[in-house]
Amino acid sequence: MPHPTDRVRSAYLRIAEADRPEVWITLRPEQELAVEAKALEDRLASGEDLPLAGTLLAVKDNIDVAGLPTTAGHPGYAYTPGASAPAVARLVDAGALVLGKTNLDQFATGLVGTRSPYGAVRNAFDPDRVSGGSSSGSAVAVALGIADIALGTDTAGSGRVPAALHGLVGLKPTLGLVPSSGVVPAARPYDCVTVFSRDLASGRAALAVMTGPDAGDPFSRDWPADARLAPRGPGRVAVPTGEGLEPLSAAERAAFHAAVGVLRESGTEVAEVDVAPLLEAARLLYDGALVAERHAAVGGFLAGHPEGADPTVAGIILAAGDLPAHRLAADQHRLAAYKATARGILDGFDALLLPTTVGHPALAEVAADPVGENSRLGTYTNFVNLLDMAAVAVPAGTADGHPFGVSVVTRAFEDQVALDLAADLVGEERGGAYPEPGIELAVFGAHLRGQPLHHQLTDRGARFVAEEATSDDYRMVALPTVPPKPGLLRVDGGGASVRCEVWRISPAGLGTFLAALPSPMSLGAVTLADGRTVVGFGCDPAAAEGAEDISHHGGWLAYRRSLEG
Repeated sequence: MPHPTDRVRSAYLRIAEADRPEVWITLRPEQELAVEAKALEDRLASGEDLPLAGTLLAVKDNIDVAGLPTTAGHPGYAYTPGASAPAVARLVDAGALVLGKTNLDQFATGLVGTRSPYGAVRNAFDPDRVSGGSSSGSAVAVALGIADIALGTDTAGSGRVPAALHGLVGLKPTLGLVPSSGVVPAARPYDCVTVFSRDLASGRAALAVMTGPDAGDPFSRDWPADARLAPRGPGRVAVPTGEGLEPLSAAERAAFHAAVGVLRESGTEVAEVDVAPLLEAARLLYDGALVAERHAAVGGFLAGHPEGADPTVAGIILAAGDLPAHRLAADQHRLAAYKATARGILDGFDALLLPTTVGHPALAEVAADPVGENSRLGTYTNFVNLLDMAAVAVPAGTADGHPFGVSVVTRAFEDQVALDLAADLVGEERGGAYPEPGIELAVFGAHLRGQPLHHQLTDRGARFVAEEATSDDYRMVALPTVPPKPGLLRVDGGGASVRCEVWRISPAGLGTFLAALPSPMSLGAVTLADGRTVVGFGCDPAAAEGAEDISHHGGWLAYRRSLEG
C-alpha cells in the first residue's frame, strides 16, 4: 500500500480520468482527504498500529458516514448523521479514508443499478450494460481502481451480483456478524453489510475489522461456541445438477464447470445436489409476502413523498402495504420449512458452489423489462439471506464476452469455510482465520496431520495454525495405546523441546475433545518455545512410569520414523 497522501492523489486523478459522475452521490473534496492522509502518516510515524492505513473506502449511500448526507437514493429522504455506522467507524479507526457516498438502486431495492434519480450507474467496462445493484456505485468505484474497498449492503444479492459483473470479490458475511445499525433498512431481518474488493485478502482484512456485536443493532450476533474454522481437509462441495444450471447460457455453464474443475484440482470432492428448493425459496423475497418488510422499512416515507421516487421501486414497496398479515405468517412458515430443507441439502458438505448471477443485461433491456431482468439476476442469490447463510462471490473468468462469477455458499457462521474454498478457486493462499474466534490447541502425536486420529480435529472444524515446538521443559514418552500415542509431561529439570502442531478449534469443539478424551490422556496448559501458553495434550504421570522416554527424538514423527529403520 502506498503512502496515504500518494494514494489519495492517485485516486482523484483516476476519478477525473474515469469521468463517471453517476458513481457518486456525495464525493468529498480532495483537500479534505489530503489533510486526513497527512494525519494518518503522522500517526504511523509515532508507532500507532493502523492495519488499514491509507486504504481508500467508498460507502454505499444507505450507510451512515458522520457529516455526510445519507439519501438511500432519494433526495427527499436525506439526513446528515452525527455518527458513522459501526461498520464505517471501525474501518476508519483502523486507518481507512472515506472517499464519499456511492449511488445505489433507491432504498436498496434492485439488482440492476439503474433505479436511481441520481442516474443509472453504468458498468465499469461496458457502459451500455448494467453495473448490477443495488450496491452499484460501490462496485464500480472499486472496479475502476478508485477505491481499494467499498461497502455495500445485501438483502437479495446486492453485495454479490455487482461483484460478478465486474470481476470483483464480494463478501457477504453471516447475518448480524457485521452490525447493521446506521444502515437504512431494506428488509431488516435479511439486511447485511458487505465488502467489495479486488482480492480476497484485502476484503477479508476489512471484514475482520468490521465484525463484532453492537448494542445498537438488535439483530447483531457474535460467533457461536461451535463455529467451524475450516473445511474438512481440502473440502467437500455440493454443486447443482444439470437442471439447476438451466437458467445459464451455454457459455456460462462452461465457465461454471471450469470453476468446478479448479476445485477438483485443488483436491476438493464435488458432488451434485438438487438446488430446486433453494431457488423456490428465493422467490419468497419479492413474489411472496416477505416483501412486506420493505414496506415496513420505508413504505410510510414513500407514501408521503412520491416526488423523487423511482417508479419501479415505489411500485414494489407501496404494493406490499396491502398484504394481509396471514400471508406473511404463512410465508414465514414456508421459509422455516425451506431452512430445514437447505440443511438437508448441505448435510455432509462444507459448502455449495453456485453461479453468482445469470446474464449481463444491457441498459436498454432493463428499461424494456425492469422487473423481469432484475429477477433473473437474483436467481442464485435471493435465497441466501432468507435461509441465514453466508456467501463469498469471486471471479471465475468470462462468459459471453463479460465477467462471470461464482459464489461459495455456507451455513451461518461458517464464513471461514467459504473464504478458504474461495481462495482455492482464485489461487490465493488460505488466509488467517476470520476473525479467529477459537482456542489454540497443541497436538503431539496421533492427531498430527497424516496420523490416524487427525480426522478428530478436522471433523470438528479445527484450523491449522503452524508447526511449533515447546519450551525445553518437557519429556515425551511412548505410551502402549492403540493406536500408538505419545505422552507429554512437564518436568522441573532435564527436559527437552518437543515438536508439535498448533490448531485453532472452537470452544465447543475443544469441549467435545475433553469429554471424549480416553485415559491416560489429559488437556492442560503447554508453554511454547516463544513463551506463549496454549492448551495441549498431556498424560497422567502414573501412566508414563516405565514407558520409553523418546524426548531425544524431538517429536513423535521423528520417533516413528526411527522405528522404520
